[in-house]
Amino acid sequence: MAAPRPPPARLSGVMVPAPIQDLEALRALTALFKEQRNRNLDTIGVAVDLILLFRELRVEQESLLTAFRCGLQFLGNIASRNEDSQSIVWVHAFPELFLSCLNHPDKKIVAYSSMILFTSLNHERMKELEENLNIAIDVIDAYQKHPESEWPFLIITDLFLKSPELVQAMFPKLNNQERVTLLDLMIAKITSDEPLTKDDIPVFLRHAELIASTFVDQCKTVLKLASEEPPDDEEALATIRLLDVLCEMTVNTELLGYLQVFPGLLERVIDLLRVIHVAGKETTNIFSNCGCVRAEGDISNVANGFKSHLIRLIGNLCYKNKDNQDKVNELDGIPLILDNCNISDSNPFLTQWVIYAIRNLTEDNSQNQDLIAKMEEQGLADASLLKKVGFEVEKKGEKLILKSTRDTPKP
Repeated sequence: MAAPRPPPARLSGVMVPAPIQDLEALRALTALFKEQRNRNLDTIGVAVDLILLFRELRVEQESLLTAFRCGLQFLGNIASRNEDSQSIVWVHAFPELFLSCLNHPDKKIVAYSSMILFTSLNHERMKELEENLNIAIDVIDAYQKHPESEWPFLIITDLFLKSPELVQAMFPKLNNQERVTLLDLMIAKITSDEPLTKDDIPVFLRHAELIASTFVDQCKTVLKLASEEPPDDEEALATIRLLDVLCEMTVNTELLGYLQVFPGLLERVIDLLRVIHVAGKETTNIFSNCGCVRAEGDISNVANGFKSHLIRLIGNLCYKNKDNQDKVNELDGIPLILDNCNISDSNPFLTQWVIYAIRNLTEDNSQNQDLIAKMEEQGLADASLLKKVGFEVEKKGEKLILKSTRDTPKP
């Protein structure tokens, strides 16, 4: 005797065979979803069950995808109505539906499920994501695979980046490609035409803490790029992106003030600049002024400007900050920065950032001015080099005076 079949489900009074075994039933369900997708809430649970069932069907692919998409559109339309609708969708769909759909190979299924997630998420449900980080990571991956898709982008920029708790929980679990994707969107948010609001600042102060602490801990991974062994380009790129984010954060006054006093950040940046500067002089590698010829599209292209950005960050951290100006002096950072004033194909605008950093290091700081003037007198910094970075030394009696020949820049 054949095993008894499970009872059929009902979708708004319509009998749905289970399991679905033929194309006609699938086409009927598709038509039913299209008919029902703007109707009552009682169908949500059955709709979710059917969508999850579609994963198991072995039928002609296009018919399956059409039913799958229509089911998700049905849920998306329901969820867009009001908070009550969103609550019911969330209860039935979270987490299994999102785990099934966000990494689906069909981009429309990814887009529709992202729309449902964006529409349904609120402050309380964001906390549930912290306990289901795979869903948050799947959103990052979805944007990475489908950058033209609006919904994953909105989830990250309008929801994830407003939840420092979620970002801090998720960041250590991201692979290097996923980290780069998240950091790129963070840069886009900071540099957008719409400045950070008062509500954004406390959130981005938390992000600044995460980015700065991660950079301090991991920045020396970039040194592997100078090795003759094949480096982990993705790991290095993730570290380079951390520096890019820090540079953009220090353009904002509130974030700058926080990062200027962040423990160990300035010291680590100077130390890293010194190490890569020496490494670039000792052998021909990615940190050499002449660059290192490698295959098209590899890390050497994205590493362009790394030394420039280190000097840019030092300049920003010293902007109108006497303690940091003095700290750079104590760490012998001024001669190091001046020694980087060279034309470099791999570091566009290097000279400009050296000028900028020296200006910020010497502004209202007679000790640093005297140091540079004495370097010129002792032959450690020639007049042409100082002129290149916008300074000249003038002798008045027994005193050497460092004079600026340019306007004071802003960070």
